[in-house]
Amino acid sequence: MKRSDFRFFHRLRVRWAEVDMQKIVFNAHYLMYFDTAVTDYWRALALPYFETMEQLEGDLYVVRATVDFHASARVDEQIDVAMKCSRVGNSSLTFTGAIFRGDEHLISGELIYVFADPATQKSRPVPDALRAALNGYEAGETMTRVQVGPWNELGGDAQRLRTAVFVEEQRIPKELEWDEADAVAVHAVAYNRLGRPVATGRLLPHEPGVARIGRMAVERSLRGGRLGRDVLHALMDVARARGDTEVMLHAQSSAEGFYARLGYERRGAPFEEAGIGHQEMVAKL
Repeated sequence: MKRSDFRFFHRLRVRWAEVDMQKIVFNAHYLMYFDTAVTDYWRALALPYFETMEQLEGDLYVVRATVDFHASARVDEQIDVAMKCSRVGNSSLTFTGAIFRGDEHLISGELIYVFADPATQKSRPVPDALRAALNGYEAGETMTRVQVGPWNELGGDAQRLRTAVFVEEQRIPKELEWDEADAVAVHAVAYNRLGRPVATGRLLPHEPGVARIGRMAVERSLRGGRLGRDVLHALMDVARARGDTEVMLHAQSSAEGFYARLGYERRGAPFEEAGIGHQEMVAKL
């Protein structure tokens, strides 16, 4: 197999605890590497695993796992675990994997899952929506869409995400999260292929020529991908289209790096808002 056979790669570094007395990766850990890559594969599809399986009223169970060894990885080496859904059957999914060190193919693997009723563990047909998402990803299709609109169209989905992230996860008081600005803001919500909202943000006028972005939230298990970037760019496009020349936001301290990588610069001193450290950041349009 070659790297060009795959769209998805999960990079990791071999840890000391994963090598054996021969100073190479202990053979059983390669299955763990493949399983870790499958978990990240669902993230690439913007499908939070547990919520997705609950929505589809089923779950996946491994019925066969094989590994072929061609060469060994060693401690501290960076390796790429490639993964693809190579077949969607009536009730089964076959994932083909390969581990590369650079372009060198070290390990091959195959995982076969059966989609089944979680109560009885009896197989069920793979839902059409899941089949379409898997085949679409492997065909190079986009896994999410971002919808922009007013609160009366997107408020329910935006509220669901913001409640989970800000109120439940970050424990921000409800009275600080909800305000009258939602009614006049432009909202953006990203949806996955199953129609589930997975990220949101809003845009408000700040001062003439300057827009303000806020309430950026991404479903917890899907962070680290492109969802936040896609929502941010959608809101910036709205600001640019209406003639704004600058956009500003109050970034949580933990998210400063994310905004900096997308061209935002720090302005002023850090401050605290709702008990959380923030930094004002700005970008030209």
